[in-house]
Amino acid sequence: MNKKQLTLVIVLGLVIGGAGLYKYNQRQMPEKDAKMGAKLLGNFDVNAVAAVRIQNSSTVVNLAKTGDIWTVKERGDYPANFNTLAEFVRKLADLKIVKPVQAGPSRLPVLELVPPDKKGPGAGVLVELKDSAGKPVKSLLLGAKHMGEGRGGGPMGGDGGWPNGRYVMVDGKQDSIALISDALTQAEPKAEDWINKDFVKVEKLKAISVTSTNATNNWKLVRETESGEWKLADAKGDEKADNSKCSGLNSLLQYAAFNDVATNWKFDETNKPTTTAVLETFDGFTYTAKAANKSGDDYYFQVSVAADLPKERTAGKDEKKEDKDKLDKEFKEKNQKLQEKLKTEKAYDKWTYVVSKWTVDNLLKERKEFLAEKKEEPKKDEAKKEEPLKLEVKPAGKADAK
Repeated sequence: MNKKQLTLVIVLGLVIGGAGLYKYNQRQMPEKDAKMGAKLLGNFDVNAVAAVRIQNSSTVVNLAKTGDIWTVKERGDYPANFNTLAEFVRKLADLKIVKPVQAGPSRLPVLELVPPDKKGPGAGVLVELKDSAGKPVKSLLLGAKHMGEGRGGGPMGGDGGWPNGRYVMVDGKQDSIALISDALTQAEPKAEDWINKDFVKVEKLKAISVTSTNATNNWKLVRETESGEWKLADAKGDEKADNSKCSGLNSLLQYAAFNDVATNWKFDETNKPTTTAVLETFDGFTYTAKAANKSGDDYYFQVSVAADLPKERTAGKDEKKEDKDKLDKEFKEKNQKLQEKLKTEKAYDKWTYVVSKWTVDNLLKERKEFLAEKKEEPKKDEAKKEEPLKLEVKPAGKADAK
């Protein structure tokens, strides 16, 4: 064998040996390293999920699909916020393993990966995904949040840190413990956070009539146009409304919001409203709202809606055909939107809500708070001021004529 052939054999041996060493190392690579970057929950059909259950050591919330609508069981099957829920399930499906974690039973409380139904410290938050038959699709136990380093911070927390990940366990299997890069802060069993917060939207107010338990505070304000000034419909004597004090009524319940749904309280003969309001709009909608103090700045609130919508448009005199066709089309489109609005808002009739004071604040005002201040007129019998004495001064050096 000459020198050239020997060199070739050595190089070939190195290549074969290197390939063998690579395969050997691959076989010896810890399983945890192979999992890094893999999907935490594997591959599953998110569309197969028909129920989501979230539980901690003290509270539980059940979200379930009934027909085409997702509802919140703990709120009397009130509609859930589908967008929030769908985004949450998709996020779970896309989670990836940042780092597999080996932990024995003694370390589970430290990682807060103890099932919430077990007694003792270190309980996590259990998220269960189920199909339409109630069978488990996947379950995920959420443990301690991983904290970014802040002032004196560290991987498990510290002063000034912030959550940038979370320790999790899949399907209750201890060998599935891993660290993910999402803290999943929205995964809380708070029913009020999962309900659909869409609400009535009162627009183009025309008249507001308020009846209080104190009859002296009853009031009614009306206006002739959408941008017109508010006037007292039930003015007494020389009472007048102060338009600057009434300006807050322009957007009354236009941006109404509620905090929660009351499932164990409703207006009836025992629980009577302290304030009842009837709101009429230029579009023909009539809203009847009831309010009663719950506690502090929270109020029980109920609103029902009705509408008197014209079925046909009255054509103008000498209206041209091209104008008629255009106006008829506009009327039809507007009427259809109003019909859809009525259908949507009538669904709120049967529920009692918990709202903040700012939502109903203008309905709680006393009559006097809308009145213009009366100018005091001077008393008729007031003594007139004496006019100052005028002295006539004659020019010097001139004698009086005789």
